[in-house]
Amino acid sequence: QVQLVESGGGSAQAGGSLRLSCTVSRYTYSTYCMGWFRQAPGKEREEVAVIDSGGSTSYADSVKGRFTISQDNAKNTLYLQMNSLVSEDTAMYYCAAGPPRPGTMGWIRCDIFAHWGQGTQVTVSS
Repeated sequence: QVQLVESGGGSAQAGGSLRLSCTVSRYTYSTYCMGWFRQAPGKEREEVAVIDSGGSTSYADSVKGRFTISQDNAKNTLYLQMNSLVSEDTAMYYCAAGPPRPGTMGWIRCDIFAHWGQGTQVTVSS
């Protein structure tokens, strides 16, 4: 019932930028964890960036300082701004949503993503 649709993928040169978008329907967007994941051929799925229901963000080490996850609750849209792209960023990118869960010492845990988009391809050339 929950629908997520990614857009904004494409090709870019190394050092360039892309912005991915993900629209979410069916439920109240701001009450969920939202994340971006990617998977390249022959590799396991990688968590790229997550934003929890309180607005806290986390990033994979490989994209820290280059990628920014954000959301526009009024538009029910999740974004991934990707700067300083490198060839290793080439992958299929997926947005996903899941419930926030209690973590240790009051932290919000985002480790279950039950709803996924169809993916959008990002290709970075050197």
